[in-house]
Amino acid sequence: MTPVALGTPERAAAELLAVLGRLKGVRDPGLEVSATQAAELAHRHGAGLLAVVEHPGADPALLVAGVVPVDRPADPAELGFHLDGPAIREVTRGETATGYPVVIVERIPVTGPGAQLQVVVTDPGHPRIAVFTLHSPTGRGWLDVAGVAGRFVSGVEFDPVAPDRATGRAPVSGRGTRSASGPPPGGTSGRSGRR
Repeated sequence: MTPVALGTPERAAAELLAVLGRLKGVRDPGLEVSATQAAELAHRHGAGLLAVVEHPGADPALLVAGVVPVDRPADPAELGFHLDGPAIREVTRGETATGYPVVIVERIPVTGPGAQLQVVVTDPGHPRIAVFTLHSPTGRGWLDVAGVAGRFVSGVEFDPVAPDRATGRAPVSGRGTRSASGPPPGGTSGRSGRR
């Protein structure tokens, strides 16, 4: 996984494009569009992480993550309650390797390429959630990149300090090495494995 600096949207897009270009080995106009959109999205939503997730058997995917303040500590059972639709393949509830409740939503378009995994990690002690969105424009090697991102997310730990009152955000870090030997969360059920 290669994180990208979140200075300005233009700088983040340029760094993303450089990493994606290095990994793909070709100049692809679609990469520039993806890099620009991801950088703008990360800045618009105040993301704390923008990274390229890579695996030798997969096309690169983009990971955007941030901590979001909520009105009250989130109940994981409520988070997945209203999720449905043809693009949603799986909703899973569980616990990270660090003990936080998590809801994982996998979206695969009914038509066309691509795949998306959205993971919401809740902090039962504070009104905040960490939201991770992994997007693969092609979907090639999806289970591999989802596994890499899943190991990172599984090791997430909230900073014990309350969110900053001015921004409403609190730091979050992924320490995937604590869970790297365990199975990645999401994308490993029988339904996902049959694609």
